Parts: sequence; C-alpha cells; structure tokens
Amino acid sequence: MLDDATRYHLLKLLTEHPESTQRELAAAMGVSLGKTNYCLKALVDKGLVKMGNFRGNPNKGVYAYLLTPEGVQEKARVTVRFLHRKMAEYDALQAEIAALRREVDGLGASGLDAGRGAA
Repeated sequence: MLDDATRYHLLKLLTEHPESTQRELAAAMGVSLGKTNYCLKALVDKGLVKMGNFRGNPNKGVYAYLLTPEGVQEKARVTVRFLHRKMAEYDALQAEIAALRREVDGLGASGLDAGRGAA
C-alpha cells in the first residue's frame, strides 16, 4: 500500500514528467528502483496511471506514464491530504519552537554562556 507522501510525489512527478524513466523517477523521489517499479505497478493496477510506448520512438522500451481521469482526481485528493498533514506538522513545529524559545529565555545569559563552553 502506498502512503500519501509517496503517492503524492509520484503522481506529481508523472504529471510534470510523464516521459521519465523508472530510474529517473526513483532518483527524484530518493527511493530504490524496485520501490518505484512497485509503486508504478500499484498505480497502473488501480487504474490511476496508464503506461504506453511513445509512438515513433525506435526504442520500444521507452514508456510514458499518463494519469487517467481517475488518476487526476486521486492526485487532487492526495494533494489536499498531503497539504493538511504538512500544515499540521508546521503547526506542531511552530509550537515546539515557541516552547524552546521560552526555555532558552528562562535560562538567561548565564545559561547560554555555559552552553557555549560545552560545545
């Protein structure tokens, strides 16, 4: 099963670069070629992506990965979920930064000086 982050990145890459090879997609996503192959197969099996040869290309091993209408709809849904998750992570990070700032402010100058000497 594909997680939303992987699904989002792969669908985004396929939208922007449908002619990419699996090796190029793997490098762009920072995952193995095997995982990329597995993910593409899952998207094809679900009917979200169709795979076809470039017409007129003498190298019949060159494929284009095109989103189907269902794939376009899924990309929109996964983008919204991904955005909500990233916004929640951002909010949590802001709260953590605020707490750390309060902690540092509570240490005062002497706490900062002692911390510098230990580094």
